[in-house]
Amino acid sequence: MDQIVLNAQTRTVMGKQVKQLRQEGWTPAVIYGPNVESRMIQIASREATSVVRNASSSQLIAIAIEGEKPVQVLIRGFQQGPIRKELLHVDLYQVDMAHELTAEVPLILVGVSRAVEQREGILTQLRNQVEISCLPGDLIDGIEVDLSELNEANTQITVSDLAFPAGITVLTDPDEILVMVNPLEEIREEAEEELFEFISETSAEPEVISRGKAEEDLD
Repeated sequence: MDQIVLNAQTRTVMGKQVKQLRQEGWTPAVIYGPNVESRMIQIASREATSVVRNASSSQLIAIAIEGEKPVQVLIRGFQQGPIRKELLHVDLYQVDMAHELTAEVPLILVGVSRAVEQREGILTQLRNQVEISCLPGDLIDGIEVDLSELNEANTQITVSDLAFPAGITVLTDPDEILVMVNPLEEIREEAEEELFEFISETSAEPEVISRGKAEEDLD
């Protein structure tokens, strides 16, 4: 995937004054990281919003500040408005390309499970991402999980089944289940049991009421 580049400017507006900055089409942001001085910057709101919506947390982004050499960062957090969900602020972590870091890599589901297609079971995803450690240059945007390997009910894919590129150390437990196919029959049985319990609980209540009323009548 091509490198994402965001043009930015040094920000001098702070505090309550950033409201005016946003009205002018800028999103305030901060760059921080190991052995670097935190920097206040501003990014065109349209560009910042597009990147935040589309880039994964493990995708390197080049921040090009006017007159300076671009720096490599990762999105570590952002704030949105409570109603319109407009982008209010972005936290950018400047990486050291010579030192390893940890990151959460999203899972990308590909293919089709034959067991699900034939209605033998229902697909359940237990994790959306896995944690890795590597040099920033070895980061990946996501890791594929091939659902076509799930040919039968009660089958599953664990972390150890994934194929990661060289240079990446997986920190998530290799035995942890990522996706699985639950047998449809078991799901039906569980649903029937829950329905039976619900009916039993709701039908018992009127009986208690009628008994109480009967005792009052006897008095």
